[in-house]
Amino acid sequence: MDSATDKQLLDRFQRGDGNAFEALFTRYYQRVYRAAFTLAFSHALAEDATQEAFVALYRRPPELDSEASLAAWLCRVALNRGSNMLRSERREQERFGRLELEHEPDPAETILRNERHQQVRTALGQLPERQIQILALRTAGLSYAEIAESVGVA
Repeated sequence: MDSATDKQLLDRFQRGDGNAFEALFTRYYQRVYRAAFTLAFSHALAEDATQEAFVALYRRPPELDSEASLAAWLCRVALNRGSNMLRSERREQERFGRLELEHEPDPAETILRNERHQQVRTALGQLPERQIQILALRTAGLSYAEIAESVGVA
C-alpha cells in the first residue's frame, strides 16, 4: 500500500478496508505529531492532538481532489485541536492558580531544557497565531504548497 495515493487509500478505507486507514496512520503519524509538538512543547498534548486528528479522519474523512493534501488536512486538524487544548489548559491554570510540576531525573538538564523551551515559547508568543501554525507545519515537514492549503491561502 506504500505506492497507493492518499485518495486511493481514503477510497479503500471508506469501503471498509481497515488496512488502508492503518497505512494512512503509519504514513502521517510522525509528521502530524511533530506539528502538534512544535505548537505545544508537550508530548502528552501533542499525542492527544494527533490522536484527535486521526479520530477526525476516521469519523469523517475529507473529500480530496487531485490538489488536496491529506497531510495538510491532518496537521491543520491537529493544530486546531492543540490550540484549543492549550487555551483550555491556560484557563484551567489561571482558574486554579497552579502549575503542574514534572519530575525529571536530572535537574540540570531539566533547567536547561525548560529555559530553551521558555525562550522558544516567548519568541512564538510574540507571533500571531497563524504564523505559529505556519511555523509548526513547516517544522512538521509540509511543503509550502501544503502549508498554504492548510491555512487557506493561495
